[in-house]
Amino acid sequence: MCTVEKQGNLYILTLIGNNEHRLNPTLITSIRSSLSQIKSQSLQSKSPSALITTAHGKFFSNGYDIAWSKSTPKPNLSSQIMNAQLQSLISELINFPMPTIAAINGHASAAGFILAMAHDYLLMRKDRGFLYMSEVDIGLVIPPWFHAIMRCKIGGGWEGMRRVVLMAEKMTGEKAKREIGVVHEVFEGEKGAIEGAVELGEELVKKGWDGEVYAENRKGLFKDVLDLISIDDGVVNGSKIMTKL
Repeated sequence: MCTVEKQGNLYILTLIGNNEHRLNPTLITSIRSSLSQIKSQSLQSKSPSALITTAHGKFFSNGYDIAWSKSTPKPNLSSQIMNAQLQSLISELINFPMPTIAAINGHASAAGFILAMAHDYLLMRKDRGFLYMSEVDIGLVIPPWFHAIMRCKIGGGWEGMRRVVLMAEKMTGEKAKREIGVVHEVFEGEKGAIEGAVELGEELVKKGWDGEVYAENRKGLFKDVLDLISIDDGVVNGSKIMTKL
């Protein structure tokens, strides 16, 4: 479900497999396992590093795997499991001891948009892909911790949030950069976005920052998110939910 490539002091994590890269327990577990591998290698090397997350195909991620949850004997419980596991993944990204970059190759919708926003920098291609919170269109309530991440990352105050949350506006990379500031830079094509991410990652690595210090400073920016995630420690690791299956 994921591959990890090391390029100098950069780690490139790529989502592979199904075209939409929907977030279900299998994919989330694969991403978390890859992050654990990257963190371990980085700590062993004791060198400044940076993470780039991208995907193959038309989508960066099309959100939660609702079809999977509906196919299980307890759909509501399965949805809680996905939410708990994504919380764990987002918490790990916020605590990750290096700069993080999402190189968005295509559409990033709902929970997939949240996954992208958990990175320090969002880079996107000009010619394809929308950032889109689809919940109001498909009749779902956005979880409070999603709102907390959006408040951290989306510019424009009420107007920006209204457009994303209540209008479910589909934003291109250029519009998201220019009008709500959530995208750092846009590039020509998927290859351009990856190359831009590598260039940015190399610039960040040259700063020589201490990864643990960097992570602590990031945690301060995401304090409201972490507070909501940690209201129930059992939910963060999914243990209480998993015991009910």
